[in-house]
This record gives sequence, C-alpha cells and structure tokens, in this order.
Amino acid sequence: MSEAPDPEVVELATKVFDLARQGPAEALVAYVDAGVPANLTNDRGDSLLMLAAYHGHADAVRALLARGAEADRINDRGQTPLAGAVFKGEEDVINALLEGGADPASGTPSAVDTARMFGRTHLLELFGTH
Repeated sequence: MSEAPDPEVVELATKVFDLARQGPAEALVAYVDAGVPANLTNDRGDSLLMLAAYHGHADAVRALLARGAEADRINDRGQTPLAGAVFKGEEDVINALLEGGADPASGTPSAVDTARMFGRTHLLELFGTH
C-alpha cells in the first residue's frame, strides 16, 4: 500500500508544471535551480520540457535544456517534445530543440512523421540538415 502524496509536494509540482505551460523561463528555471528535477514528469509522462515545447515557449525550452532536460524524453504516448512542437507549428521551439540535440526520428510518431503528416516539407528539409 502506497502513502498518499504530500499535499505540499503536489502543490509545488502543480505550480512548476503550470509555469512550464505558461512559459516564464526565469520563474520556471528558478525552481529547477533550487532542486526541482529538470526532467520532472507528470502523471502522463509529460516532462517540463514537453509542456514548454508544446505550448510554444522557446526561451523556457532553451533554459531547461541548458539545465540538463532530456531533449528526446518520450511521454507515455511515445511522443517527444520535438514532435509536439512540430504538431503545434512552433518554429522557434523546433529550432531550440534541434540546437539542444533533439532527434527528429525519435518517438512515435516522430517529428519527421508528424511533419510528413501535416505537409511541412520545410521542416523535413531542416531535419535533413541535423
């Protein structure tokens, strides 16, 4: 039998995940710098990086990557932050993730598959250079 999570820990995690969705990079990474894991994931396997990428926050993505967040960390559905950014059409985030070492072939569907699915040929060309 597992213990119920500490309400204060749940509140802190909720706040940090909300910051990742909302995008204030300085506030978000202040928590990471204070000890919150850069690869913290929620109950669906979405990392802070995934949430920041999906919601279009390139500065938060860069800051998390600089603090050790895994560029290709896959969530419970097999998706990567890069595939999420391609799905959402977030060009600045896509570039930040590629600069941070994200692999366009990682995940299911991969960023390459997602670009093909949505006819984003310019991204397929970009992926060919990385």
